[in-house]
Amino acid sequence: MNLPLNSPVNEAVLSRIDQPIAYATGLPNECYTTHDAFVRDRDAVMTPGWVCVGFIDQLDTQNFALPVDFMGLPLVITRDSEDVFRVFHNVCSHRGMHLTNEPCKNNGLLRCPYHNWTYALDGTLRGTPHIGGYGTHTHPDFNTDDNGLKEVRSAVWLGAVFINLSGDAEPFETYTAPIRQQWTSLVTEEQLSRFWQGGEFSSLSLTVQSNWKLAVENFLESYHLPSVHPELNRISPLDQHYCVDYFDNGAGQGTLNYTRFDVKGTQLPTLDGWEPQRIATAEYPVLYPNTFFGIHADQLFILYLQPINQHETIEHVRIYYVDSTGDEFKEHRDAIAASWDSVFREDVFAVERMQTGRQSPAYAGGAFSPVMDEPTHHFHKWVARKLAASASRPE
Repeated sequence: MNLPLNSPVNEAVLSRIDQPIAYATGLPNECYTTHDAFVRDRDAVMTPGWVCVGFIDQLDTQNFALPVDFMGLPLVITRDSEDVFRVFHNVCSHRGMHLTNEPCKNNGLLRCPYHNWTYALDGTLRGTPHIGGYGTHTHPDFNTDDNGLKEVRSAVWLGAVFINLSGDAEPFETYTAPIRQQWTSLVTEEQLSRFWQGGEFSSLSLTVQSNWKLAVENFLESYHLPSVHPELNRISPLDQHYCVDYFDNGAGQGTLNYTRFDVKGTQLPTLDGWEPQRIATAEYPVLYPNTFFGIHADQLFILYLQPINQHETIEHVRIYYVDSTGDEFKEHRDAIAASWDSVFREDVFAVERMQTGRQSPAYAGGAFSPVMDEPTHHFHKWVARKLAASASRPE
C-alpha cells in the first residue's frame, strides 16, 4: 500500500492502530487538527458511503428547499408537491452560483438570483431567460435536459435524510441492514415505523468546538459516565452498561437499567411486542460515520453530526415517541427532551478539552482500555482503513 507522505495515516500509523486493543494506539493528532485532514475526512471517509445530512421535518411543507452545508460542499434538500424528497448540489448549472442560502417555501421552482435560470424541485431546468438573446428564452444548440441540477443519491430512514456523494456505495438497505439486524431482539421494522417525532421541544441542536470524530468516540462508550454524567450514572450505573455487538459500519453501548420517566404516576406508552423482561434494556449504537441512535421501549432519538470544520461540529437531535403526540403526554416529552439536552450538554466540555489536548505533541494517539474502549478502537480502525483505502487509490 503506497500512502502519500502528507497522510496522517501512513503504513506505520495504520499498523499501530490495527493491533489488538491492548497494544493499539489511536488516530494521530493531525486527524483532528488540520484543514487538510478535514477535507480528507470528507472525501475519503464520508463521500464513498452513506452519511446523514438532515431531517425531513426541517422541510415542513410541500414545495420547500433546505440548503445544507456538508463539510464545505453546498447541497440542497427539496420536497416537491408530491412529498418526494431529493438532494442536489446547490449550484446553478449556468455560472456556478450558489442557488439558495435560506430555507424557503417556493412555488415549486428554484431560481438562480444571477440570471434567473429556474429549476423544478426534481432538478429539471425549466427556464433560461434570454439565453438566445433578449426576449428569446431558448436556443437550438442548448439542451435543457443536459443542464439540470446535479442530483445526489439519497435515502430517507426514520425521518433522517442520508446521502451518498460518490453515487456508488452499496444500496442503502444494505448499509442499514447491520443495525436493523442488531435491533431485531428489541424491535421489528414495523414497530420502528410507529415512532413519531415529538414536536418543537424534541428538536435540539448543540455546537461543539471539537472535531466530529471526538464526538463519535464519546458516544461510543459508557466509560465516562461516573465522571461526566453522575446523575445518569446514578440511575443507569456503569456496571449495567455493555458493548453492543459490533458490525462492519457501527458499534456502541447499551444498558440493562433504563428507567422510564414517571410524570404524576403515568408513563409513556411502549412499543407493542417489546418483551416485558427487556423493558429496561436500551441501546445506543453509532452508525458510522456520523449518526447516533438511542432506542428504548418508549422513545427513540437520532443525533447526527454536521462537521463544520476541523474543530467545530453541530449536533442535531430528534426525539421520537410511541403514539404520544397528544397533549396528554406533553409533560413526559418535555421532561425527556430536557433530560437529553442536559446529558448532551454535559458531554461538551469533555470533547472540547480532548480537542485542546490534540494540540499537544506529547499525545500521539493515546491508549485504549482493553475492556471499556472496544467500540472506540473499532471506530479508529474503521476510519484508518477508509483513509488508507482512499490514499492507495490513484487520483
